[in-house]
Amino acid sequence: MLGENFVYFFTVQGFFVGIIFGILKSFDAEGLLTYTFFITTFFYLFSHIIIALYFKTMTSKAYFFPKDTHEQELDLFVKEINKREKLIDSAIKITDAAIKMNAEDTAGKAL
Repeated sequence: MLGENFVYFFTVQGFFVGIIFGILKSFDAEGLLTYTFFITTFFYLFSHIIIALYFKTMTSKAYFFPKDTHEQELDLFVKEINKREKLIDSAIKITDAAIKMNAEDTAGKAL
């Protein structure tokens, strides 16, 4: 939701809350208008504070991202994965050689 739409939505909610509160608490038209005005104004200003804090946190999250540190860690992870792949490939070669030798021994004993 856009910030402007949030302000509109929250202001309208404040207006209706102000009308309801004014009807419940006041006994004349002046009290109804006063309660409605002050509560609507509070909701309007409160929505602006919430929007300001939201945008402040959004920009600070993007601003404080330690890109260089993350890139160094990812490079380290890539090196470790490559080492492990080489180790697994050598283990597969040894296993294949052992299976081949075992097959030859089994074939020689069967004759």
